Amino acid sequence: MDKICIENLTVRYSDGAESLKNINLSIPEKTITVIFGPAGGGKSTLLRTLNRLNDLGDVAELSGSVIMNGVNLLDRQTDVIGLRRKIGMVFSRPVTLPLTIFQNVSYGLEVAGERRKPVLQNAVESALKQAALWDEVYDRLQDPANALSGGQQQRLCIARTLALKPEVLMLDEPTSALDPLSTAKIEGLLMDLKNELTVILAPHNTQQAARLAEYAAFFLQGELVEEGDGTQMFMKPRKKKTQDYIMGRFG
Repeated sequence: MDKICIENLTVRYSDGAESLKNINLSIPEKTITVIFGPAGGGKSTLLRTLNRLNDLGDVAELSGSVIMNGVNLLDRQTDVIGLRRKIGMVFSRPVTLPLTIFQNVSYGLEVAGERRKPVLQNAVESALKQAALWDEVYDRLQDPANALSGGQQQRLCIARTLALKPEVLMLDEPTSALDPLSTAKIEGLLMDLKNELTVILAPHNTQQAARLAEYAAFFLQGELVEEGDGTQMFMKPRKKKTQDYIMGRFG
């Protein structure tokens, strides 16, 4: 079953930055979908479009539709704040708040109006466990978040997103600044999370894409070149451009 259906999506920025050209792509539910390709191909633009972060940019053209749960996410009537709770976003570098570990995770819930301490405590514990961080921080929840290592801070950002109970988790190069051990922890975390929600990942290298892709889409210069089963894509791609990129002939 598809979670998100992208139809005839075109995005063009006023300054000529990376764009998307008539994209048609279905994102399977409760699967890790990997969006990969060289820099400037449109991967980040696609992720930003899905949860309306492009509303904050200088977009000259936006057309097409993004359907989730029967609703066009690009419709002007769409509740953008509610949308961003359903489609969470994690960026390449962890952005912790100047608060405690506990407050970093509870922040979104408190902004939404939740004040009941037992509810917040249960939500924080649950999210930290989902993010594979609870065992490392359960006895230091009142410590500053910036006291954590880089890998722990990234998992904390994932936990902050998970506390809002999203249906979709998007990650834009989430391990690009991390060491191999932290990278392995986050990759293992994503493999577990895909049993509970839909994961969309733009990895920072082809090796990570090949390790995690259950479904894959290759983007090049704003165009969707090829999509399909992840194993098939990396073992025997149909398009020469995809093969050349995977084999390291460009990019």
